[in-house]
Amino acid sequence: MSESRESLYLGRASAFAGQEKKAASTSSAVSWLRVAVFVAGAALAYYFFKSDNHTAGALAILGFYLLFVLVMRWHSRLNFRYQQLRLLRQVNEQEVERLQGKLKNFDAGQEFVDDHHAYTSDLDIFGHNSLFQLLNRSVTSIGKYKLAAWLRKAAAPQEVLKRQEAAAELASDKNLDWLQELLALPMHYKHDAESAAGFIDWFRDKAFFRQHGWLKPLLFILPILTLAAIAAWFYGFSGWVAVGFLVIQFLLAYKFRVERDEYYEKSIGIYEAMRSYTKQLEHLEEHQFSSPRLQALQHELTKSGTRSSVSINKLANIIDFFSWRLSTLMAFFLNNVLLWDFVWMYRLESWKEQHLQQLEHSLETLAEFEALASIAAFQHAHPHFAVPQLSQTPFLYQASALAHPLIFSVKPVANDFGMQGIGHTIVITGSNMSGKTTFLRTVGINMVLALMGAPVCAKSMTVAPAQVYTAMRTADNLAENTSSFYAELKRLRVLLELTEQGNQPVFYLLDEILKGTNSRDRHLGAMSLIRQLHKRNASGLISTHDLELGAMEQELQGSVENYSFNSDIIGNEINFDYKLTPGLCRSFNASKLMQLMGIEIKEEA
Repeated sequence: MSESRESLYLGRASAFAGQEKKAASTSSAVSWLRVAVFVAGAALAYYFFKSDNHTAGALAILGFYLLFVLVMRWHSRLNFRYQQLRLLRQVNEQEVERLQGKLKNFDAGQEFVDDHHAYTSDLDIFGHNSLFQLLNRSVTSIGKYKLAAWLRKAAAPQEVLKRQEAAAELASDKNLDWLQELLALPMHYKHDAESAAGFIDWFRDKAFFRQHGWLKPLLFILPILTLAAIAAWFYGFSGWVAVGFLVIQFLLAYKFRVERDEYYEKSIGIYEAMRSYTKQLEHLEEHQFSSPRLQALQHELTKSGTRSSVSINKLANIIDFFSWRLSTLMAFFLNNVLLWDFVWMYRLESWKEQHLQQLEHSLETLAEFEALASIAAFQHAHPHFAVPQLSQTPFLYQASALAHPLIFSVKPVANDFGMQGIGHTIVITGSNMSGKTTFLRTVGINMVLALMGAPVCAKSMTVAPAQVYTAMRTADNLAENTSSFYAELKRLRVLLELTEQGNQPVFYLLDEILKGTNSRDRHLGAMSLIRQLHKRNASGLISTHDLELGAMEQELQGSVENYSFNSDIIGNEINFDYKLTPGLCRSFNASKLMQLMGIEIKEEA
């Protein structure tokens, strides 16, 4: 199935490449037309002025200027479409790269890495070769942060069902063109790491003109008086009046230079993002949705009476006009004749009074759309992945053909797996490299996917909501003067604290626990931990080399089960089947592995 999807995306990429080439040719031709219009207008105006036909010369300048503007806008639209086709080709090429496991060029979500989180580090949720790289399609900060939040915390069951329904609609073949258009639109623009939330937090309490109300009338009076005085000077009146007005404007601009710069610097930082959000929101507002969740989100964009795309586009236009101050010469003229910065500061504050709250709600809605779009694109790319069902049976985890979604180098071995009940522990024994740890991560990462509303790497899956908690990659920390054993103990203490109250079910995945101490203490500690967790609102899996833990199956009958991964040694080769098998491990291979590495192993008499 993944091969058919790969062929589909390659075919789409090729088709977009052909359209891109044609669009580039058309855009180039219109670009030359702009040059021709400019040259023709200049030549015709020169001819008329040289012939002393000034009226015709002026009309030629005006007419060709208007024509030039029309051609320029036409070219801008054509160029945008050309860029969109290029980006659509890129979107499909990226889908192929994800299917092939080439994740290194995708955003790793490094800012979300947290070694103290309940499970994200152990399950490769963020970082290099992570689930985030495989899942995320968003380029905006708001979309990435929303998706990361969904990956970090399980949703309520009803919320999971709503996300599944919404993602299923977006992932349908009939919506593929629309979905990929949505994914490509923000790629036209630069997106800084700092999101619009920083601007909103800063801008919410800004009230420059409320504090300096006397400036408001001057915004309209001073520029008019200044321009009138300059015009009067050309008609023979004293120029000192104009100079006086220019000096007043200069002094005002100088007095509030810090405030002017602050308003500009804070607003210009979100300009590209606002242009991107406008395009994305227009795309969302114009589409017809059928799922209740998508309809409700779309309604949020229009419920205030003004479409979100319109209000955000107004903000982008205000910032655009504000940016005319970038030219030193232009800034001197605009601010000393027209009070330019003050005018657009006033427009910003006027916009805030009407639309700031709408902006906050719109960005929250857009972020959710983007996160759903990531899940939908992931679901479309893997149509053989199952949409999991949620169960109210405590700790039910039933899956067939369960595999790890981040294994690409070989075909992942799938396993059937099932467990249920409070205080239930699956003890998994096995030889080195047999697949114990990978299986724990397989169980965990698919549970994270299921509880965020995404499809899972399985033929079918039913799972009960629970807090996932892992202890796998505990390591020493020189900065904190912490040994790996003590780091693991701290991790297990958090697990015990998490399960102590019993308010929420905890699904734990513990890999080779207490490996930093001697076998007697390790065995005693592991058994004590299982007994303690057995009495709490928790269940999970523990992998170990210690066959002694298998005795817990008899001690806590019905609550502890033994499973294993086994290997066969044939000559100098160790063969793994990576299949989950009931019962304790039958064989271990450490001695053979050491022999293969050159260590001489002698059996004791």
